[in-house]
Amino acid sequence: MKPQPPAIGRLIAAAVSLPNVYLLELGGQDDAFAAAEARSAASDVSVVAPGLATARGITDRVGNLAFTHRASELVGRCDPDVESARTLLDAATVDREGTVAVRAVDVRGRTGIDTQHAERVLGSVLVDRGLEVDLDDPDHELRACFGAGVCALGWLVAQSRRDFTQRQPTDRPFFQPGSMDPIEARALVNLAGAREGTTVLDPMCGTGGVLIEAGLVGADVVGLDAQKKMVYGTRQNLADALDGDCAVVRGDATRLPFVDSAVDAAVFDVPYGRQSKIAGQSLPALVGDALSEVRRVADRAVVVGDQSWADAAREAGWTVTATFERPVHRSLTRYVMVCE
Repeated sequence: MKPQPPAIGRLIAAAVSLPNVYLLELGGQDDAFAAAEARSAASDVSVVAPGLATARGITDRVGNLAFTHRASELVGRCDPDVESARTLLDAATVDREGTVAVRAVDVRGRTGIDTQHAERVLGSVLVDRGLEVDLDDPDHELRACFGAGVCALGWLVAQSRRDFTQRQPTDRPFFQPGSMDPIEARALVNLAGAREGTTVLDPMCGTGGVLIEAGLVGADVVGLDAQKKMVYGTRQNLADALDGDCAVVRGDATRLPFVDSAVDAAVFDVPYGRQSKIAGQSLPALVGDALSEVRRVADRAVVVGDQSWADAAREAGWTVTATFERPVHRSLTRYVMVCE
C-alpha cells in the first residue's frame, strides 16, 4: 500500500483496529433521544455527528427501533470527502464475496457531497478487489455516510422495520383525537426496555397506542384506564393489532390493582393541562399519586406530559435518569422522563 499522509494514516489505523464496532444511522432531529432508544438494542452507543452514532455491539432488537434506521459493521471513519473515503476503503480489509452495492448518504444535508460520484468512486475500489456491482439485489451493501465533520463507512447488517405509517391511529377500530403517533410510542416502549419476556403496564392507556407498540416488540401488556369507553376501545384495538390475550381493566392509576413488582416497566402519557382536574383531584396530585403507585409495581417507568414531572417523580421515590423535550407542534411540547 502506498504511504498515506500522516493524518489520514492515523484515522485509518484507529478505525480498522476497533473490532465489533457498529455505525448507527439515526432518524428524527433529536440525537440524544434516538441514542437513548438505541441503547435498548445496542451497547456503548455514542453520537459522533448529527444523525450518526457508533455502538460496541448490537442485538436483533435493532429491527424494532423507531429512531435508528440502519446498523452497519463499521469499516472506519475519515474526513467527509470522497478522496478520504476512497483512501479509507482502499486501506481496509474487505472480507466479502459475491455482489455489492455502495449507498452514499449526505446525512441531513450537512456536506453537499455528490453521492452518485461517491458511489462510483467507492464502487470502483470494490471492483478492483474482485467484487461485482449489483445495484438491485446485492449480497452486501456498503454504506458511506457523509456527515458534519466525518465520513463513516460500514457494511449494512440490520435495518429497522419502517411500518409505522401502516398503523395510523385513525385506522384503528377505536380512535380518539390526540392519540400518540406510533413511531413516538415505539420509541417510548423501547426506552422502557420492552421486549420478549417482559411485562409492560400503561396505567392511563387511553386508546392503547403504547400497548400496541409494546406488544409488537414482544412484551406482554397490561392496560388500565379510568374511563369505561377507553377500556372497551383499547380491547378492540389490541385485538385488532396483536395476537394473544391482553389484559385491559378499568381502574384508578393512583390505586393499582396489582401486587408489588407485578410488571417490569410502565409507560404512560399523563393528562395535559396545568389546571386540569380529574374526578375532583388536581392534576399534580393525580400524577404524584400515580407515580407513587407505579413505583410500587414497576422498577422502571417512562412518563410523558406537557410539562416536566421530574420533581413529582423524585418525591415519589424515583431516580430520574434522563429527560427529553419532544416538540409536537407550535403549541405543544412533550416532556419525556425516564425513571428508575
